[in-house]
Amino acid sequence: MQALVAAGDAPGGVRVDDVDEVQPRDDEAHVEVRAVSLNRGEVRKLPDLAAGTVPGWDVAGTVAEAAADGSGPAAGTRVVGLVESGAWAERVAVPTVQLAALPDEVSFAAAATLPVAGLTAYRALALGGWLVGRRVLVTGASGGVGRIAVQLARVGGAEVTALAGSSRRLTGLDALGAEVLVEELEPDGETFDLVLESVGGATLAAALERVAAGGLVVSFGNSAGEATTFSARTLYGRATAARLYGFLVFEELARTRSGARDLRVLAELVAVGRLDPQVALEVGWGDAERAIQALQDRQVAGKAVLHLDGR
Repeated sequence: MQALVAAGDAPGGVRVDDVDEVQPRDDEAHVEVRAVSLNRGEVRKLPDLAAGTVPGWDVAGTVAEAAADGSGPAAGTRVVGLVESGAWAERVAVPTVQLAALPDEVSFAAAATLPVAGLTAYRALALGGWLVGRRVLVTGASGGVGRIAVQLARVGGAEVTALAGSSRRLTGLDALGAEVLVEELEPDGETFDLVLESVGGATLAAALERVAAGGLVVSFGNSAGEATTFSARTLYGRATAARLYGFLVFEELARTRSGARDLRVLAELVAVGRLDPQVALEVGWGDAERAIQALQDRQVAGKAVLHLDGR
């Protein structure tokens, strides 16, 4: 079969090449891939991968062969799933614990955005508990995770503040449910019950100053690439201590075993029009270089998707 593989000498760091067919375990379905989405984390790691490695986390397609143990969707089912590597290929083995059937109303492109970005937003918000009437801050809100998080927080009844680095990148976030838009987070000001933080550096330090007593800061990224310095008293010196939680989506799903269930919830929200996956760029996988470069240059306001049937 063919796949996009890591190739340091190729434009964008990938090329289409022949690779061995995957051999699913008993608890994995064999999925014919139709679309994948790009995540900044996997794109950033491309130079570190051995030549010939098949990258990729997000999968949308059709079950070619159901899992041998009887778990998961049947053959022929349209699905969305998450793998730790190997998604950028014609076929992939997907653990059924992280594979969900798609409603007919959800396109493969929309579905492909949901595994990493959607599950990160969904699980990070879930850590904060009941959202109705609570103040939620989403930093890095113009990215794929941020745009989904703003919408989910609003659906949950929160008062949402969105932070992005420029007025251009803030465009449209109010329409997604953000009531307050900011380009920079000052250390002083209104406190937040829950902060979804992906910028790091000074922004994380300011978020720790702005978290409410008993509140939670979920840190899942460091797009600034900077260290953070803060006073420990900020966290323990409140009437009720605030918390800082380090979040990695694969570890979180290993703990909760909720990937398939959560993906069904997200897909159903898309199907009924309550969640817009914010697909901003769609190309065939033969044009992956353009999508990778656009993502690296922060020119994608949302998600970039590769179609395997549009080569």
